[in-house]
Amino acid sequence: MPLFDLTRPSTPLLPIVISVPHAGIAFPADIQAELKPSLLPPDDTDWFVHQLYDFATELGLPIIKANYSRWVVDLNRNPDSSPLYHDGRVLTGLCTSTTFLGEPIYRDERAEVAPTEVARRKSLYFGPYHAALQQLLDETKAQFGQVLLWDCHSIRRVVSAIHNGPFPDLILGSADETSASQPLIEQALQQLGSGRYSLSHNTPFKGGYITRHFGRPEAKQHALQLEMSKDVYMDDAEQAYDPARAEQIRAVLRRTLRTLGESLRTA
Repeated sequence: MPLFDLTRPSTPLLPIVISVPHAGIAFPADIQAELKPSLLPPDDTDWFVHQLYDFATELGLPIIKANYSRWVVDLNRNPDSSPLYHDGRVLTGLCTSTTFLGEPIYRDERAEVAPTEVARRKSLYFGPYHAALQQLLDETKAQFGQVLLWDCHSIRRVVSAIHNGPFPDLILGSADETSASQPLIEQALQQLGSGRYSLSHNTPFKGGYITRHFGRPEAKQHALQLEMSKDVYMDDAEQAYDPARAEQIRAVLRRTLRTLGESLRTA
């Protein structure tokens, strides 16, 4: 299986790259054999997010989606597994040994993945995805003069180990307003907040490694993360894709991305 799927538009129209790092559910056979079968496929998966954004090429945007599970390697964590947050929430590293709830995922209930294995997975899975992402950003910036990386995520409405109470519908992460220009952040907030969905900014998610690493607005390379509660586009049990709900949020996403893209293109 390829490490990721990259779908390019027939004609690039807007300076935006779509990234979906956590929707993959594939495992190499050797890693899968070590995991608890009862936990597969991982509930921590960002289910159907690539389907939610499959309109990207209609807008003239490339979309890259990782195929391997975040339990193989988490593409949105610091390469050295240093924590992204320091507020007491349960944290998972580059190669996690637990679920979001702190439950061991391996049959032997190991507390951590061996450093040599982490290095192997980092080389095989983490490096190539990020290299491909940077190449897409470079290509797009070369064509349009600047570029926005839109990193797409979803999460259960309630994850008590991360946050007390339910999450809002949408959470825009801008690494405390450092990963994108202020006008771009303000436009994104205006568009996302103009509909029926509750919206927060940088709370409780500021954006992960992808947003923080690739967001270099001074170099005209911007990055924003959008986290979304799963029942915004899935059923109440957060198990199945709900086409009616999905189409409502897709309209907001289309409008937001088109507005941001046109703003960047004419700046």
